Amino acid sequence: MDEICIGISGWRYEPWRGVFYPGCLTRERELAFASRALSTIEINGSFYSLQRPASYAAWYEATAPRFRFSVKGNRFITHILRLRGIDAPLANVFASGVLALREKLGPCLWQFPPNFTFDPERMVYFLSLLPHDTEQALTLARKHEPRMDGRSFLEIDKKRPLRHAVEIRHESFNAPAFIALLRRHRVALVVADTAGKWPCLEDVTSDFMYLRLHGDADLYASGYTDEALERWAARIRTWCAGGQPDDAHLASDKAPPKRASRDLFCYFDNDVKVRAPFDARRLMRRLGLADERFDLPALLARVQPEKAAGRARADGGR
Repeated sequence: MDEICIGISGWRYEPWRGVFYPGCLTRERELAFASRALSTIEINGSFYSLQRPASYAAWYEATAPRFRFSVKGNRFITHILRLRGIDAPLANVFASGVLALREKLGPCLWQFPPNFTFDPERMVYFLSLLPHDTEQALTLARKHEPRMDGRSFLEIDKKRPLRHAVEIRHESFNAPAFIALLRRHRVALVVADTAGKWPCLEDVTSDFMYLRLHGDADLYASGYTDEALERWAARIRTWCAGGQPDDAHLASDKAPPKRASRDLFCYFDNDVKVRAPFDARRLMRRLGLADERFDLPALLARVQPEKAAGRARADGGR
């Protein structure tokens, strides 16, 4: 198996404090804590507005070595412009500081709204603009709009691969032509578990898989049972070994190119009832990815030693 990253979508949630995050953990250290409990996090703020280079730099510094971020593409491109007139806005995204994540930059996620239907012409143009390495991304970023002057990050430390994944929510994308487009442009189709609300397609379209688990019974809220997690673990093992599940829900009858292995990124987005981080950790255990990240008291001692020591004294040293 190659790289398998299991994590959460976002990390700033008030109900998580005192449940996943120890009550004594300061808010500014929550990302440091989460990045040592899990191996990847989706940055959600970038979906709602362009973030700033200082934020990306701070997130880079706060997180553990070998940690990976995915970055959610700005909704201005997907939901407002709906893939029309997107050249400059796309350049703005990559100028906003994304490249400051350096080796911690994982895939870029592009999510489309439920009322966005498959338009081959618009989709082809969008996919053709996406940069597939950091040099291409830097070239694109330099075409940003003037309003980004003074708040751009326009440098890279080296040329690195850059991946993209597309999440759809309309049945019109359940089409062989769409799958063929993604494969041609080497873009992953997001496997999205949405409690049956939107399509869940499992076609393999790139050299990696991208999963978003929003809840299998109650969208954004329900946790995953042991049986459900074992089912996802089995599918992940198959995908990462270069295969495809026998019962995969496919839009195309054409098999993907054969590979010896695939990378995989999986994010739990069932955050409403504080299920996401715990389900992510349970899935990691099932995949044999458990390590020191599973000792939460030890994590607290590493990211906020003064508070950990104080809590130990309060607990009688236990």
